[in-house]
Amino acid sequence: MYIYFLASQLVKARVEIIFSVFFLETRRMSDTERSLPALRRLSYALGHFLNDLCASMWFTYLLVFYHSVLGFANTYAGVLLLVGQIADGLCTPLIGYESDRTPGCGNYGKRKTWHLVGTLSVVLSFAFIFNQCLGCGPNTPQWASLTYFVPFIIIFQFGWAATQISHLSLIPELVTCEHAKVELTAYRYAFTVIANITVYAVAYLLFHVQAGEDEDVLGPADIPVFRNLALIVLGIGSLFSLFFHLGIKERRPGGAGEAGEEEEEGERRPLIPKTSLSPLLWKCWLKQPSFYQVALLYMSTRLIVNLSQTYISMYLINTLGLPKLYIATIPLVMYLSGFLSSFIMKPVTKLIGKSLTYFVGLLLIMAFSFWVLVDIRMGQQVYGAAVLLGAGSATILVISLSMTAELIADQTQSGAFVYGAMSFTDKVANGVAVMIIQSVHPCHTATCCPACVWFYHYIMVIVTGGVAAVAALTLCSILIWPIKIRPRGQPSVCEDTPRVN
Repeated sequence: MYIYFLASQLVKARVEIIFSVFFLETRRMSDTERSLPALRRLSYALGHFLNDLCASMWFTYLLVFYHSVLGFANTYAGVLLLVGQIADGLCTPLIGYESDRTPGCGNYGKRKTWHLVGTLSVVLSFAFIFNQCLGCGPNTPQWASLTYFVPFIIIFQFGWAATQISHLSLIPELVTCEHAKVELTAYRYAFTVIANITVYAVAYLLFHVQAGEDEDVLGPADIPVFRNLALIVLGIGSLFSLFFHLGIKERRPGGAGEAGEEEEEGERRPLIPKTSLSPLLWKCWLKQPSFYQVALLYMSTRLIVNLSQTYISMYLINTLGLPKLYIATIPLVMYLSGFLSSFIMKPVTKLIGKSLTYFVGLLLIMAFSFWVLVDIRMGQQVYGAAVLLGAGSATILVISLSMTAELIADQTQSGAFVYGAMSFTDKVANGVAVMIIQSVHPCHTATCCPACVWFYHYIMVIVTGGVAAVAALTLCSILIWPIKIRPRGQPSVCEDTPRVN
């Protein structure tokens, strides 16, 4: 039955993507603002699928796996996540800088070259993270196991960052229209949701087939579940990455690139029009107020999305006392609601604007936070709360990414640096936040005490409602001072190019 449910959802996803292609193209674009053909849009969306699958496991199951399955202390589990986030945060801007300045491998394209390097790094390292360390036994010190996992986590995060930055940097290079950028971002997030649905559906099946002796409590007997889940994730993600590399041809600087290929209905998509602006150097971005506005908004968005995803499983098991199958079904409901909301993102944005759309997403997040705060004995109602959190998270994530693309605009030569800097704030903030939460955890052993009930209850409230308030304040600053490149220093380098928000 559950396989039929998953299959029906994926078929439905394909139908809705085809329908959305027709619906979202109702706006007539000028000759210099053509959108990509539907097949290439789908090919682009597949390029981050492996990353999304791995990120879903990383944020949802890392603490659960190391604390509840392998028996690591809360602090050690937090250290592993912190190491990963710091490694990702440091690699991201460096990769962004190198991606902007290096030509790539021959005619393959610099973005796709970095994407390939990142994909190979993820494939070679991720399976070791969700498995017991080789040669470890019951008497192995936890610090020794921690040392074993750190190198694999660093390699994985390097690969993840390289794939993410190169994939995001393709958006302003493939399309020029602002609404088309929102559309590509929405497609990207739609497949992010499909990836999460896949992970949670496979996890649900594995818990049924390979569950340990205790069907309700996680323990060492569940190691094969997480190991097999990681291997399945790598197999599916690698196949989708292959489709991306075959379906997307990167535009070569100064060359024909995609201009020499036929578009749909015999039309040709012209290259990104030449701009009268001089290239914006990476140093000049650091002098732009809008750069910090968007960075703070993106960081707040990622804190809400990632921390809620990280602690939802602990909240379900320790606070609500639900069976372990709920750590697959509740995230599945969250991402199904996010999947559905991602398809209406572009028309809603065109109707009320990006800022108001983001505010609507924040209202859904705050509604979830209030529900968790007042309903301390939530049972089946958790499904309704999950719908609010999933739809709100999808909305604010898509809009924050589209605001980043709006900030970059035609400055694509330094686009990877901007995405890298945004991701740096996200990774470091998430890692530090998790480490702080784990360090103040009331239990310092591998088993939880009654104090965990209230601990995870208030963590979910603060993570969602508290950070949403910070994001709302940042949004207000963007409404007062819209996103644009303001003149700083030499006018030839940083010219004024107002953006309509």
